[in-house]
Amino acid sequence: MQIIFNKYHGTGNDFIIIDNRDDKISPHNEELIKYLCNRHTGIGSDGLIIIYDHDFHDFEMKYFNSDGRESTMCGNGARCAVAFARKAGLGKGAYTFLANDGIHKYKISDELISISLCDTKPPVIIAGNHFIDTGSPHYVINVPDCKNVNVIEKGRSIRWSDMFTPGGTNVNFVEHGRDEIFVRTYERGVENETLSCGTGVTAAAISSKWNKGSGKYNVNVNTPGGRLSVGFELGENLITGICLTGPAQFVFAGVFDL
Repeated sequence: MQIIFNKYHGTGNDFIIIDNRDDKISPHNEELIKYLCNRHTGIGSDGLIIIYDHDFHDFEMKYFNSDGRESTMCGNGARCAVAFARKAGLGKGAYTFLANDGIHKYKISDELISISLCDTKPPVIIAGNHFIDTGSPHYVINVPDCKNVNVIEKGRSIRWSDMFTPGGTNVNFVEHGRDEIFVRTYERGVENETLSCGTGVTAAAISSKWNKGSGKYNVNVNTPGGRLSVGFELGENLITGICLTGPAQFVFAGVFDL
């Protein structure tokens, strides 16, 4: 059986997207997903997204890391899924989709795609740094010079730390500039640095403003793969109105044999 796939990227964070509204592919085939994501013997990507129809929302997405395992929310992947849905003519005009962590709103403006992320609790301080769950768990480390950090070595040493058992964590290294932050991420499930991580830059943006006190903020973020922006409102006990905005681009489409 042949399956059509599309490949998209959001600021260098790349994904295989499969339209599974006809239920042709099983989402529980870890070895197949791992094979497809392999950059040497497969299509190659940071993760894979399967799109389903939904009765009330424009679509439902399930996200899998390149290790083949179903994962939590993926911000850049969700923006790519929205771009795919627009190109494929999906949707009921709801401007919402369902992901692993709940319902998300989206908006398309020219070449930029904005998605809402779920409300989250304030950062927890662990070993002097912020830990924040923005749909996926993220550890945020402030550094003076992000470009010279050995992200793979340092990220890998923290990723499976006893502090984050049992699931481990993503690790973000953040340099603060005058009007923006620069973020590099070691991503769990990929087990490597990715060019960008949507939920990671969101965690970094929230962390960067936490000591400023309650209020609405918008943070511009640079990553090795491109620019994003994160809007949110800080409250004493809850962070709300979280919105991730950036480009999502079609790369190519193809067919593979199951």
